[in-house]
Amino acid sequence: MNDKAAKTFEKDGGYKLIGMNMLDCHPDPAREKTERLLAAQVKNVYTIEKNGVKKMIFQSPWYKESGTYAGFVELSLEIPFEMPHFIRT
Repeated sequence: MNDKAAKTFEKDGGYKLIGMNMLDCHPDPAREKTERLLAAQVKNVYTIEKNGVKKMIFQSPWYKESGTYAGFVELSLEIPFEMPHFIRT
């Protein structure tokens, strides 16, 4: 968790969330989807809009250097509503 994430989740405990079970932070059906993603060890990428801010959420399996599955990493990136898209060859 970085400073931005701690601020975003401040009302839920901020840095105090470290070490807690992330499933406890998700209501159903988000909790069930998160459980499926963790079990399948697959990535999940989507965009959301909340409070006038658009974000891309990138969730991906995380593996230790030994190759052992260790859970998920999540990136939450604010993105503009209108954004150029390029196709490169």
